[in-house]
Amino acid sequence: MDALLKINPADNVAVALRQLHAGEILPTDGKELTLTTDVPAGHKVALRDLEPGEEVIKYGFPIGRTTAAIPLGSHVHTHNLRTQLGGEQSYAYHPRACGIAAQPPETFPGYLRENGAVGVRNELWILPTVGCVSDVARALERKAQCLTGGGVEGVYAFSHPYGCSQMGEDQENTRAILADLACHPNAGGVLVLGLGCENSGVEEIQKRIPKEYERRIRYLVCQQADDEIEAGMKLLNELADGMRGEKRTACSVSKLVIGLKCGGSDGFSGITANPVIGGFADLLTAQGGSVILTEVPEMFGAETLLMERCESRELFDKTVSLINDFKRYFEENHQTVYENPSPGNKAGGISTLEDKALGCTQKSGFSPVRDVLRYGQRATVPGLNLLSAPGNDLVASTALAAAGAQIVLFSTGRGTPFASPVPTVKISSNTALAQKKRGWIDFDAGALLSGRTLPEMSRALMEYVLAVAGGRLVCSEEKGYHDMAIFKTGVTL
Repeated sequence: MDALLKINPADNVAVALRQLHAGEILPTDGKELTLTTDVPAGHKVALRDLEPGEEVIKYGFPIGRTTAAIPLGSHVHTHNLRTQLGGEQSYAYHPRACGIAAQPPETFPGYLRENGAVGVRNELWILPTVGCVSDVARALERKAQCLTGGGVEGVYAFSHPYGCSQMGEDQENTRAILADLACHPNAGGVLVLGLGCENSGVEEIQKRIPKEYERRIRYLVCQQADDEIEAGMKLLNELADGMRGEKRTACSVSKLVIGLKCGGSDGFSGITANPVIGGFADLLTAQGGSVILTEVPEMFGAETLLMERCESRELFDKTVSLINDFKRYFEENHQTVYENPSPGNKAGGISTLEDKALGCTQKSGFSPVRDVLRYGQRATVPGLNLLSAPGNDLVASTALAAAGAQIVLFSTGRGTPFASPVPTVKISSNTALAQKKRGWIDFDAGALLSGRTLPEMSRALMEYVLAVAGGRLVCSEEKGYHDMAIFKTGVTL
């Protein structure tokens, strides 16, 4: 394997594919380069002398400016590179032709719902409307494990601290997310569990749920029950009985909605895992399926690449609002818009938010942007959707599930055990992580650096996703992990 990777011919830095040491002589661009410093794997090396204030180019685009002179062969990172990002800005619409040739859809065994949606799981969910009954929800989850089997693939409670003492947008977000999850196709039955005195009570969730979902949903207000555990178990038994006869049938891949997310990224994420996911996204959308890209702050610095792919001026305007509204959110809370890479990101070789964003957005592939969604809005348009949500792993993954994603693909260079309300596929950017954390990682995209081609890897990921859609458990499911988190932006009373 080569020691350095120059991603784009226009780049003035290359990525170290292994730990490099000062004094090593490496071939690059048809000549020899002598390293002047040690460079960790995943980090950047200057391919020529860089002047102070000069733009550093990676992926063919600027990722920041130097803060000092950087000699040829030196380490380029946070000690000598800074972001160029600022606040809200104006954008011009310059549409670029893009598209993927349509392909006949494959099939997978899924659960066809009455409204035409397809579930990849047939689970029984308990959704508390307020944090006050989260312990009741968990108690019901434990007691209801006896209901699994015979069509019921699992019983899970999704606790959260919200639903009361909220105002305005926060309160509406909680109601929207809970209603979205109650209607999720992976849930064959749902118990909506309220307390009785909260702002976002059972009645508020119920009026946001279309009538066609009511057969699969039961409601319980704990303050109205003599024994909430007994009453809850009675309703869960009813729901489970209704799920017993449900079986998987052949369903079109065009019914799949896949969420795209990354976290704990490193310098390899943008050259292995995210491009592999992008290739998968193109395969899926070519067959009429849908993908959802979120974590808006991690689009900052690469947003124009997405704007160019918007199918219409209206979608371009929505994407501009998506970006600027999130920047305004940062500014209104007196925070900088560019301080996004985490300590783990930086240790892995990501220096600036532009560096992170240009790698992150590769998960979207090359399909046109077909829709732009508000937080809590469900995806209805096939193809690539952009969703407003923060970069936080649990919040963003929950938002993807609430938007209708039956599966979330999560690329990582550092590793994480977390889960979401839906199967969360962990895709490693490097093979060392996949080998070390076999109980976390489901798919090793690091193999792309060992001779596998991008089309081969993207096809392999498609086959893996179809297996998961057909019932194969991912690592976090095998451990029983199921998490959710709701976006909070304002006052708590």
